[in-house]
Amino acid sequence: MSLKTTRFDIQDHLKTPEERIAYLDAAFEEGDPAFITVALGDIARSIGMTSVARQAGVTREALYKALGPEGDPKLTTLLGVAKALGIKLTAAPAVARPGRRSTHRAKAGARSKGRARKLEPART
Repeated sequence: MSLKTTRFDIQDHLKTPEERIAYLDAAFEEGDPAFITVALGDIARSIGMTSVARQAGVTREALYKALGPEGDPKLTTLLGVAKALGIKLTAAPAVARPGRRSTHRAKAGARSKGRARKLEPART
C-alpha cells in the first residue's frame, strides 16, 4: 500500500488572526529576516494582496516584490503592512543566550522577568 501525501499550503493555516500572529511570531523567533519577510508575504496573501497593498500605501506589484523571497522591505513598508494586517509590533528586552556576554539589554531582559516580545492584533 502506497502512502498518499498532499501538498502543504501555508494558506490553509492562516485563516484566523490568531493563526497569522502565531506564524509571524514563529518567524520572529527564528530571527531570519528572509523568513520574516516571506511570512509577512504569506499573511498578506491570505488576506488579499490588493487590499493589503492599498491599506499599506504601496502598489500591489511593489508589495509582491518587497515581501517576496528576495525582498528587503523598507521600514515604512513594513510598518504599513503591519498596520494593514492589523498587527501591532512591539519591542521587548532580549533574553541573554547561554554562553554570551551579558549586555545592558540582556540585564534589562532579566529585570523584566524575561518577558518575550508579543505580537497581537492591533486595536482599532
